[in-house]
Order: sequence, then C-alpha cells, then structure tokens
Amino acid sequence: MEKTAKFDFHCIPSPLLSWYGENKRDLPWRREPTPYRVWVSEIMLQQTRVEAVKEYYLRFMEQLPTVYDLATCEEEKLLKLWEGLGYYSRARNLQKAAQQIVREHDGVFPTTVESLKTLPGVGSYTAGAIASIAYGMPVAAVDGNVFRVCSRLEENGAVISDPKYRKYLEETLSGVYPPAGKACADFTQSLFELGALVCKPQNPDCARCPLKGICRAYQNGTQSEYPVLPRKAEKRQERVYVYLIETPEGFCIRRREEGVLRGMNEFPSAVITDGETPENILSEWGVTAFTEIRRQKFTHIFTHIRWEMLCVWVRTDFAPFDTYTLDEILDEISLPTAFKQCLRILGER
Repeated sequence: MEKTAKFDFHCIPSPLLSWYGENKRDLPWRREPTPYRVWVSEIMLQQTRVEAVKEYYLRFMEQLPTVYDLATCEEEKLLKLWEGLGYYSRARNLQKAAQQIVREHDGVFPTTVESLKTLPGVGSYTAGAIASIAYGMPVAAVDGNVFRVCSRLEENGAVISDPKYRKYLEETLSGVYPPAGKACADFTQSLFELGALVCKPQNPDCARCPLKGICRAYQNGTQSEYPVLPRKAEKRQERVYVYLIETPEGFCIRRREEGVLRGMNEFPSAVITDGETPENILSEWGVTAFTEIRRQKFTHIFTHIRWEMLCVWVRTDFAPFDTYTLDEILDEISLPTAFKQCLRILGER
C-alpha cells in the first residue's frame, strides 16, 4: 500500500470534538442512539443521502419501533416502508438480522464487534458504528466520509477500495479514540460530520475546517487529488419493455424472478433484443386481445446497469398475472423506483 510519511492521528480528536459540539446537525437517529435505532439508520444511510433518509427513518421507527416488530413484520409492509430507498437487499437483511437477534439473543443486541458482524448485512463499518455510537466503545467506523477526511489529512495515495487501506484506517483511528463513553460516539460522528459538511468531495470548505492546520492536502493544495477512487466500470445498457396491463380488476403486478431487483414487485417487464416487439411479449403472456393506450420512454440507472425503458399501457380483459387496484398499488404494494416512475404514463386519472 502506497503511503506518505507517518501522520500523527492523535492530534485530531480534541479539535474535532470541539468543532462537532458546536456544529453537529440535529438528526433523528442521534436523539436516542439505542443499538436498534443506530443500526437501522446506518443501514438506511448506505448509498443514500442524509436528507433523503430522514422521513423514511421516522416513518420506519413509528411503524417498527423495536427489533421484535421488525422481526415479525410482513415482508410486503417492510418493503413498502423501504420503497424509494433502493438497494432492497438491505431491508431484507435487516429483517433477517432482527430475526436472528430475537432467535439467538432473546431480542437483545449483541454487544461486541465480532458478534455484531455475525448479523446479515453487518460488516466492519456498521459494527463499528453501532459499537461506538450506541455502546460508547473506542471502535472506528470507516465510511466514505472518513476515507475522504483521512486520505486528505495525510495525503494517502491508496485506492480507497483496497481492503488493506480500510484495515489500516480502522486500526489507526481506533488507536486514537477517547476513553470509552459518550466521547467515543461523538468522535465517530464528528468524522462523519466533517466529511459531510466541510471536507466534501467537491469544493471542500477548508476555511471552516478545524483540522486545516494539520491537513497536508490543504497545505499543499492537493485536496482534489484525494481520496484516490477506483476506476469506474462502464455501465451495461439494457433495453426493457415495461407493461401497465390494465384489466377490469386493476393493473397486473408480479414478482421478478431473476436479474436486477430479483424478488421485488414489478409491472411485468422483459429485457429485449433486436427485432422483438412489445406485441410479441404480450402474446407470450397470453395477451392477444388488447387496446394500446399510450407509450412513454423512461430511463433508470442502477450501480452497474442503465435501463432504457419503453413503458406500454394496454387495456385487456385477460390478466396474465395478479391484479391490484391503483389505490392498492399506491398504498400497499412496494414498487422499486424504476417501475414506480412508469405510473406517470397514466397522467391525471
């Protein structure tokens, strides 16, 4: 691993904790940092902006306030609560972990990093966040914000996806934590907060940074060079037909059996090849008599795939899949954003 000269991380807790005390945001998961609440918030915040998570988190806690509620929640209700956050495997792993906690620990959260890491969907970062924020343990939680702050502080040229770099930061930061207690929770969150509010990916606000006096990137004007990111893979493009099949009983919905979003609800869809027409797919499903109402194009971008979608709205008396009224779809059925956007084809109804 490529590293610059040794940087002394012991000098960052004191100024960072003082800054955090004056500048921390009032976020709902910080008001009562129990292990359950911290865990749910950290899973929600993966790949998702803080502002986007707030309302989801409050609604989730209102509906599922305890690990027992989550463990016994019907999957469709859980997915509806998660609808719009994406990465739905996170929600399923949350429930699997809750069921494991109830089954193996009588509903009491594990209290060590190693036992936390046995839970589905919990890696070293989430385990460190729970341990430090909820339990006040001197354990680092290294996320993208922390990578960015630390790589700039010491001008570390390691690629942030390198597991050796993560391990190095986890061990190095854990070694400079305050003694066990609330200061540990605050130190973890101060690193998150600095990366979110000041040491931003673009145009960092270095003038406000409590660590600018010791930051090598600031001193050398190299902020834009850190952190070193892995090369992005080119997104695969897929063309997809999506069908709003309207019958007298409602619109067809089915579960995806393969590919991206497997296991999620969808308006029936098909990845298409050259020469395939919307009518061919409908015929394969047994829909031969129908009236086409409208077509509209949409785009949805996943982490590694770009969907170019043609949404086709048809009316027919034959329902090849289960049907739901529009109100049921809006209020009870979870639909990933990729498919939910297709409701715009209906216009005002």
